Amino acid sequence: MTDDNTHPTGAPWRNFYGRLKGKGLRKSQEAYLDEDLAALSPGAVGWEENPDRTPLDLAALFPGKQEIWVEIGFGGGEHMVHMAARYPNVGIIGCEPYINGVAMLLGKIREAGVTNLAVHPGDARDLFDVLPKGSVAKAFLNYPDPWPKKRHHRRRFVTQDHLAPLFEVLKPGAEFRVATDIEDYVRQTLQEVPKAGFKWAAEGPADWRDPWDDWISTRYEQKALREGRTPHYLTFLRP
Repeated sequence: MTDDNTHPTGAPWRNFYGRLKGKGLRKSQEAYLDEDLAALSPGAVGWEENPDRTPLDLAALFPGKQEIWVEIGFGGGEHMVHMAARYPNVGIIGCEPYINGVAMLLGKIREAGVTNLAVHPGDARDLFDVLPKGSVAKAFLNYPDPWPKKRHHRRRFVTQDHLAPLFEVLKPGAEFRVATDIEDYVRQTLQEVPKAGFKWAAEGPADWRDPWDDWISTRYEQKALREGRTPHYLTFLRP
């Protein structure tokens, strides 16, 4: 027996907004999904296979890695693969429900030959459910869906429904980075992220105007620059 707010599995009802699949996948992308995705899965994340929400064994997932990082909505995967190659001693889990983006990432992983990545092709909140509390040292939110209409602002990631569980899985001193070219998204981020317990780390304009030292400009950022929008780079710390 379940109430009106849960699935038969016991999962909470969670509205998800956005595309799950776009144009038809190429044969090579279908092969990436068929051949690579299962091996790169972080484990029992979904409610069907893990109704008790048993925490992931991150030491088994990433043996010998010094830290665990999470990228929320990795798009085409450029940033995630770049960071994995730059920091081979870190394990990175990426969340992305858009299957075309997942296929693009898998192709980049093959090309780069990185082995310190895991991929959750679904809602980040389901991953937060099974990440051990205080286990993540860094999280990234790069060019998230802006949902520009005011009535859709509640669909943005920077709401308490997403930020509260993110705060729980981050360890004290962890860093949460947000990159966006949408000024109103900056406004909502600066309003909502501190409400969730984070501290904005900026001390001067350069701290949100200049990218991070290890940043790679993604295709979304290049589009923003071509269209005359200014990127913002916001860094928050989990006390």
